[in-house]
Amino acid sequence: MAGFLFSDNPKETREWYKQNLGIEAGDYGASFESRSLNNPDEINTLQWTPFKNGSQYFAPSKKDFMINYTVQNIEALVEKLKKNGVTVLDDIATYDYGKFVHIMDKDGNKIELWEPAKENKSSKEAK
Repeated sequence: MAGFLFSDNPKETREWYKQNLGIEAGDYGASFESRSLNNPDEINTLQWTPFKNGSQYFAPSKKDFMINYTVQNIEALVEKLKKNGVTVLDDIATYDYGKFVHIMDKDGNKIELWEPAKENKSSKEAK
């Protein structure tokens, strides 16, 4: 899961969180790693990012935040959501670090769904 929020000055917000809570955040926020209780070798990531007020990244939501949920099998999930009448805002986008799609919940909140990229065997062996 991740947390995204609006700020009048994201740089100052990042600095406040660094000074007061020890969160080291760059231009794209901060990433926190954790381990799965059921699979301790599995490392999960949580992303925290302040966005400039007025950013269209949360649109069409009118809220001051957006939640990102980590999911599995994003293609099958999107098909299920469509069958359930959920508004899917875009096509699944694929990057080196995973797949993303955005939906709207019943309260008008934009939600980002993220399926992290699976580290392949050859990349593990290269480390």
